[in-house]
Amino acid sequence: FHQDGFLVLEHFFTPEECDSMREQIQGIVAEMEVPPHCRTEFSTKEGEQLQAQGSSDYFLTSGDKIRFFFEKGVLDERGNFLIPKERSVSKIGHALHAHDPVFKQITHSPKVQELGRKLGLESPVVVQSMYIFKQPGIGGEVTPHQDATFLHTEPLGRVMGFWIALEDATQENGCLWFIPGSHTNGITRRMVRAASGASTCVEFVGSEPTYDDSQFIPVPISKGGLILIHGEVVHKSELNSSQFSRHVFTFHIMEAKDTSWSKDNWLQPTPELPFPPLYT
Repeated sequence: FHQDGFLVLEHFFTPEECDSMREQIQGIVAEMEVPPHCRTEFSTKEGEQLQAQGSSDYFLTSGDKIRFFFEKGVLDERGNFLIPKERSVSKIGHALHAHDPVFKQITHSPKVQELGRKLGLESPVVVQSMYIFKQPGIGGEVTPHQDATFLHTEPLGRVMGFWIALEDATQENGCLWFIPGSHTNGITRRMVRAASGASTCVEFVGSEPTYDDSQFIPVPISKGGLILIHGEVVHKSELNSSQFSRHVFTFHIMEAKDTSWSKDNWLQPTPELPFPPLYT
C-alpha cells in the first residue's frame, strides 16, 4: 500500500455480504422519490461538474443524507426518466454509512476495524460513503483524479478510500485503473466551496495535469474484493460499455489524530452528523 498507493485484498467480504448490500440498495431505489428540480446528472468532467453539481444545493447538502445522482442522458429536459429508474442511477451518497443499517454494519465491521488497526490508524473517522452503479452500457467514465482533490486535509496523506466490489469488476465493465506510486507527489487541483454569491457552489483551484495513459494499469477484482485507495494516488475508470453493471460500495476515512479537515471542502460535518469514529 505504501509503495503503490493502493492495495488489492481479494475476497475480503463474503458473497452473502455483497448480496445483502445489493438487496438493500434495490429497496432504497424502489422507494426513491426524487423531486424533479433535484435531478442532478452526475459527471466528473470539470465543466459539467461545475454546472450540474456546483449549482446544485442538492449535491452540496448531501454529506449527511442519502441522495440520488443520475447518469447522463437518462432524463428529459423536464427531469422525467427516459429509462427505468433503477437503470438510471449513477450513485447514491453520501451518508449510507450513517443512516442505513446494512451499510453501517459493513463500514464498521470487525474486519474493517482490524484492517484500520493493521494500517496504524489511531483515530479514523468516516467522512463519506457512496454506492456506485456503473450501469451497463451507460455507466460513465471517471476521469483521472486524486481523492484528496475533493477531500482535502492538512497535512495531506490522511484520507483513504475503501472500495468494495459487489460484483466482479473487469476491464469490460469499468474496473479501476491506477498509476502505481503516484501518491507521493502531492496534489495540483482542489475542488472548494465557492464564495457566497458566486454562480456555482464549488470551483476548482489549480488544474489536473495531463497523465500519460501508458502509466495506468488496470486493477480488475472479483466480487467481495476490497481495494484500499490512498487519497493522493491517481486513478480512473472507463465507460462501462458491457451489458453488465459494476456495483460498488465505497467509503472514505480520515485519520483524525493531528489532522484538520479543510473548511473549503464541499463536504462538511454537520451538527446532525459529525464524522463518526470507525472504531466502535
